[in-house]
Amino acid sequence: MVDAYFERVGYVGPRTVTAETLAALQLAHATHIPFENLDVLLGQPPRLTPDALFEKLVQQQRGGYCFEQNTLLLTVLESLGFTVTRLLARVRYRATGVRPRTHLLLKVEADGQSWLADVGFGAEGLLLPLPLRADQPVQHGVWHYRLVHEGFLWVLQSQSEGAWKDLYAFSEEPQYTPDVEVANHYTSTHPETIFKKRLTVQLPSLTQRTYVRNNEFVVDTPEGTTATPLASDDFLSTLATRFGLRLSSQADEEMLLQWLLNGGYDATGS
Repeated sequence: MVDAYFERVGYVGPRTVTAETLAALQLAHATHIPFENLDVLLGQPPRLTPDALFEKLVQQQRGGYCFEQNTLLLTVLESLGFTVTRLLARVRYRATGVRPRTHLLLKVEADGQSWLADVGFGAEGLLLPLPLRADQPVQHGVWHYRLVHEGFLWVLQSQSEGAWKDLYAFSEEPQYTPDVEVANHYTSTHPETIFKKRLTVQLPSLTQRTYVRNNEFVVDTPEGTTATPLASDDFLSTLATRFGLRLSSQADEEMLLQWLLNGGYDATGS
């Protein structure tokens, strides 16, 4: 399983339990496995067993959202000997109120300290682990991040147009399989969650972020954002050529295209 995962993410480095290995794995994963919610829109809630995640994200070369991405990474890290703790965060990015704790992230121990590892926040998220230290800005390629304290909470922030914005807030309280299963069920089935209302496929790099957002193809750089409308004839080919994604059946492809043609999405936000 680990060998196939390494091939999927293009990782050829050491398998040592070090911060250097952790960073290289997170960067490889984040830049090779797209963040996407296609199965949620198709009424197929993600299964989080190691076998199901391996089949979908590795063998089928699909993507997924935080519960899938970070659970797969956790499985790989633990198989290498890392000590990993699951955490849940409240997303603040573009939030208008308090949201439930529905973002899965990981705390990983390496080189004598704790690290925030997260490959499941989409293109706005981290490309490399962050040490759990407050007020120490870091740069991942052209993108800037930091952690700040807010009472007993950690808050992950990113910098945009010279200002810091909150991405999500979390505590270090360990979360267990039932906690993650409940959050995954809510996120993938409740009609008012963002993943039931908007289609998103996202993949970051150290220099730009690319998205399919409903029926648009978007490229984001520090210099600005371009959005190009996608005709229905171009939608599936864009998923394949830009993100390496192909759905498992023609019926799923037709259902997804029909959802787009019917305007079933919320056109606001990302």
